[in-house]
Amino acid sequence: MLFALLSWQVAVSGPLLTADEHAGRAAVGSDVPRAVAEFAADLGSPLVAVPPAAVVVLVCVLRDRRSGVPSWWLPLAVTVLATAAVPALVVPLKILVARPGPDGPLGGYPGFYPSGHAATAAVAYGLAALVLLRRTERTAARRLAVAVAGAGVAAVGAGVVLRGYHWPLDVLGSWCLAGLLLGCADRALRIRAAGP
Repeated sequence: MLFALLSWQVAVSGPLLTADEHAGRAAVGSDVPRAVAEFAADLGSPLVAVPPAAVVVLVCVLRDRRSGVPSWWLPLAVTVLATAAVPALVVPLKILVARPGPDGPLGGYPGFYPSGHAATAAVAYGLAALVLLRRTERTAARRLAVAVAGAGVAAVGAGVVLRGYHWPLDVLGSWCLAGLLLGCADRALRIRAAGP
């Protein structure tokens, strides 16, 4: 529901946009060093976010296969589908909404809502954490997986706003969309765990 509300506000230039743009401009003028913000933003690039998540999932899948776990391949399939869904959903939304970025349209990009980097990071890091959570009962390992994924997602969100690549609502909308995808992935992984 929050994703629908945010998308509607952005599409119709609703009252939330004034506060959003004010917050975005204030963030760009903050004291965070440019190199730090750029590094954080880059953590959401598909070339940066997807490979480590893929390695985590592949290691878990290969262990399951060697151990004879039924449906050992399902986490890999869920990861591929959820990761592919990010651009399949984000790009049409960007074109449909056509929201200008903080500095106006850049180099032919169709729009800035939702943020592709924020969605990619949330889905990739979130999927790695979900798969790891299914592999361990140790509380410390579970907390570490969630903390690392959460830190990566938060860093990307802050980075793209601090660098002026996206407005805060672009990031929040991406996180909502990623939450939907991760919810579906979690459901698929739970079905697997409950299966024969």
